[in-house]
Amino acid sequence: MVPAHRGRAAEPVYRPILANRRGELEALGHLDDVVIPVLAPVLEVSILDQFTLDMLRRLPGGLLTAVDITGLPDAPETELVRWGVPLVPVVGLAESDRRLVAHGAAARAHAQRAVVRLRVGHDRPGPDAATTAAERVWRLTGLVPEQCDLLLDAGDVCCLADVRVAEPRVRRLLEWARRHAWCSVSVAAGGMPPAVSALPTDEPVRLDRWDWQLWQRLADLGVGYGDYGVGSAVPDADRSGDRLPTVRYTADNAWWVYRWSRRGGRGDDRFADLCRTLVSAPHWPASGAAFSWGDHEILRRARGGAGAGSASNWAAWSTSHHLAHVLATLPHPGRESGAGPWRSGQAPPEWGRPTRAHRNRNGETRRAG
Repeated sequence: MVPAHRGRAAEPVYRPILANRRGELEALGHLDDVVIPVLAPVLEVSILDQFTLDMLRRLPGGLLTAVDITGLPDAPETELVRWGVPLVPVVGLAESDRRLVAHGAAARAHAQRAVVRLRVGHDRPGPDAATTAAERVWRLTGLVPEQCDLLLDAGDVCCLADVRVAEPRVRRLLEWARRHAWCSVSVAAGGMPPAVSALPTDEPVRLDRWDWQLWQRLADLGVGYGDYGVGSAVPDADRSGDRLPTVRYTADNAWWVYRWSRRGGRGDDRFADLCRTLVSAPHWPASGAAFSWGDHEILRRARGGAGAGSASNWAAWSTSHHLAHVLATLPHPGRESGAGPWRSGQAPPEWGRPTRAHRNRNGETRRAG
């Protein structure tokens, strides 16, 4: 198996799919060093500008950051290898030949690996067609299955009915995935509603984390976990224009959404009231400000020690807490216990038995007959 990243001590256990916005990138920039080896974010980049490149360059060293550029034009100037930043390409099964070759060059230039993202609701070929598509990816990128992390993206799951529809589809794809020697297999979904502007204000509102519930139903299969952070899986859903101070706070099985519109006094005072309500809630962590950088910033506002900030700040603090909460919940190397389905030290099921796929002396992957 190809090492994940020079200097990394462990394989990632969490792959959040995050929008390439200031708030999400700022949260990644404040990660605790101890969690960097087990976190592998996937950034969806739809606009390539100097701000994006500067923010990517400021991410912590050693963070295995993958970038999905499906939303960018298929042109030479968007090739990841030209960005001058160590990144992992995210590869779709339907990419053009030219882009697959470019992704292969980017993978070999840096991490020696790629993420193959299969969208459950859109990419729905049968097992043989999926294998044909995957083999085309490996051939044109010059990679082998052991250098590829498979990400099964179930997309938007915002209710129990969505979970019940997604689960059998994902299970069928996981059966197919076992035919090949993937480096890892993860399942991601997004449970946050497309917009929160219709929620009540001036009181915390509980929303079920349906993405987490979907993964718990599948975790017996040994898959890694992914989600959309505190954002929605629906494209551009979080650009609704709602400017009320909002914090999306993650708890064990739910989010608590705080939207404050109380009038009177200064705006900083109103946001401080929101934060005071949050830090006195039962879902505020026992470790308080030490739990994450985002929690530290929220507590500062609750004590009146700083201004209200902006929508980007609120997204950053919410994302920071969310990442810390998920990583504290999932079992991973170095943790003595966890709330997830695996006991500490218990290996998940093996992916891609050698009898299913192997490489010949030319490095080509073939299925055993």
